[in-house]
Amino acid sequence: MEKVILYVDDAGYAAEQFAELAPDASSVVARHWVLVACAPRMTHRISKWVSHSARENWRAKWFSKVQAQLLPLLERNGGQVTPVLAKGPLADLTQQLKREHSATLVVDARRPKIGVDLEPVTPEQAPARQSGWAFPGAVMGMGALLVLANELAE
Repeated sequence: MEKVILYVDDAGYAAEQFAELAPDASSVVARHWVLVACAPRMTHRISKWVSHSARENWRAKWFSKVQAQLLPLLERNGGQVTPVLAKGPLADLTQQLKREHSATLVVDARRPKIGVDLEPVTPEQAPARQSGWAFPGAVMGMGALLVLANELAE
C-alpha cells in the first residue's frame, strides 16, 4: 500500500483539490494517508492574551473539524488515515514522517494565501510564489486616490 503525506490547512479547499484529482470514487486507489493538519497561526497580539492551554484546546477542536471533513474522502476504497497535527518547521516534520512511515509521496494541499509565502514542506520544494494579486499598499492607495480625483473632476 502506497503511503502519502498530505498537508492541509483548509479542509474545504483540500476536498475540492481531491475531487478534481479523483472525480470518480472508483478510480481512487487504496492508500495509507498521513494527514498533516497545519492549524492557522494566531497573531502575536492575540496570542499574548490567550493562554497556552487555550491555544492547544482551540487547535485540537480545529483539528477534529478538519478530520471530520476529510476522513470520509480519504477512507474511500479501504484507505487508511494517520492524523498528525503539525508543530514546528514543516520540512523537519516531513523528514521525520518519511522515516517513521516510509512514505514515498508528499502532497501539499494547503490553500495559497494572497501576499503570503507558504512555508515549504520539503527541503527540495521551492518557496511558493506570491499571488499575482499581492500589490504593495502604496500602489493600491495611489490607484484609489486617482479614481477619487477622477470622480471629483467630473
